[in-house]
Order: sequence, then structure tokens, then C-alpha cells
Amino acid sequence: MKAPTLEDIRATSKRLARYVERTPTIGHPGGIEGAADLFLKLELFQRTGTFKFRGALNQMLGAALKPGQGVTAVSAGNHAVAVSCAAAMLEVEAKVVVLSSANPARRALAESYGSELIYRESGADAFATAERLVEEEGRFFVHPFDGPHVAEATGGVGLELMNDVPALEAVVIAVGGGGLAGGAAAAVKLTNPECAVYGVEPEGADGMRRSFEAGRPLSGLDVHTIADSLGPPMTTEWTYGLCRRFVDEIVTVTDDDLCRAMALLFRDVKLAVEPSGAAALAARIGPLKTRLEGKRVGLIVCGACIDWASYSRYLERGLATLRDTT
Repeated sequence: MKAPTLEDIRATSKRLARYVERTPTIGHPGGIEGAADLFLKLELFQRTGTFKFRGALNQMLGAALKPGQGVTAVSAGNHAVAVSCAAAMLEVEAKVVVLSSANPARRALAESYGSELIYRESGADAFATAERLVEEEGRFFVHPFDGPHVAEATGGVGLELMNDVPALEAVVIAVGGGGLAGGAAAAVKLTNPECAVYGVEPEGADGMRRSFEAGRPLSGLDVHTIADSLGPPMTTEWTYGLCRRFVDEIVTVTDDDLCRAMALLFRDVKLAVEPSGAAALAARIGPLKTRLEGKRVGLIVCGACIDWASYSRYLERGLATLRDTT
């Protein structure tokens, strides 16, 4: 594995600048739930509502697509939206294979960009379908999280955060397949090797943590969490290697922790996020609370693609936990 360099990340950020939003970072020195000196990187304000747009677009730009060549992808929702948006922007035809369980708001948003969505019940069936589209129709496969083009693009998230906030002592990043965590962590560590980087996964989707323990990427993982965008059925060798190199430790949080953090982001910062977008805060006020006490900490708020009904349900669940602790 050849990890991206800081020069690679900077060059990619410059190439993508005409397409992507330079999302803001806000400080919260007053603290959230007693955690002072927090800095929130608001990647939920990226095009399509998540960081996924950066990696999808960079893969497609780097593919040198032939005239008329289409793309395909596999997604639980957010990546489908990102690929669909990038395809519409580049005037490329897209067929995206989506899990039937995907959030209806994400499905509708992906379709709004003009993509054709093909539904499959399982991740294995979805990847098999995408492989057939590559073989039979010559489509380019846009991976949801793996490979250098993804990491060089998501590295821009970490680079922007480090440029916005000097002297950060730790950064906390949600981990799904590791596309965001690996790229952003690389940018953080290459900018300041002394800054700690923590990944966070739901307890029911802790594939990268288990891969760290096993010393190798794992497949056939069972996933049970409300944070569906953090639940790929496998880790991959390239992204596992990148995270292993640049992420110091991975901690886990419960679904109740995620709901509580969603409620705090709404109550204290007026941000409405999906469960994965609250994962970094859930870790900071949960398993990392003692270790990060009194430190300047950056949290990547990575996404906000969720329907109102689900958001209301999770928010009420989180508010209930807050009431129980006050």
C-alpha cells in the first residue's frame, strides 16, 4: 500500500475545488455536555450532505471515462447520492445498486439526479450485480470507500480541519469502511504527527476495530446498528492498511450513545445530523471522555442524510437519555 502524501492530498483538493464545498469548522469553547474546546468540522454541509461526494467525484475524474461510458456503484444510500450527483455534474450515465433497506430519503435524492437505481436485498447480491454491470456494460465501478482516489479526496477534510484550527491535540472520526477515516487521518498525521487520531464505530458495526485486533481485513461481517452508513459487510486490504498506519485507536459506541449525541448536537449547536454524523461526539463524551479532558479536539461531523421520521424517532430516543441523566 502506497499511502497518499500531503502533496497528493493538496493537489487533489486543488483539483476538486471547483466542484466541492469548502466546509466550515466552528469552535464550541463553551463545551457540549461538559466537553470544552471542541471544534466541529461541518462536512454535513458538503454537496449531497456527506463527505462521500469527494471520493466519488475524484474516482470518476481519475478514471478518464470514455465517451458514453457509464458508471455503477454499490451503496446503502449515501454513496448512491454522491455517485448520482457526481455523474450528473460530469454528464455521465449511472446505474447504482442500492440495498433495499436504504433510507427512503437517500433513495429519492439519488433518483433526483437522474440515476437508475437497482435494488438488492444483501450486500453480496449488490456487489455481484455491480460486477455484472462492469463486465456486461463496460461500466466503471465507483467504490464506496476503497482506494487511493478516495483517500486523497477525503484527506481534504482532514487538511481543511488542520488549517482551520492550529494546535489540535486530537481528532475523532467516524469509521465505516474507512474511506473517510483513512484519508482524513493521513492528512492530520502528516500535518502534525503529535495529534492523536481516534476512529469510532457503532458496537454493532465494528469491522475495522475487529480487523485491527485480527491484524488483517475481515469479510462477512454482521451489521446491526441505526448508523447504516457505518456498516459495510467487510474491510478491504488497502483501506485497512491506511487506517492501521494513521489511526491510533478505534473505540465503539452504542446506538443509544449515537442518539444522545444527535440530541446534543441539536440542542447545543442546532445541527440535525444522521447517526453517523454524531459518532465523533458520541465517542468524545463517552469512551474518550477521560483521555481527552481539557484537550483541543476536532470532531468531523460527517453527514446529515436522513428522513424526518427516522430523525424524529432517534432524536426523541436521545432526548430521553438526556432526561434520564439530569
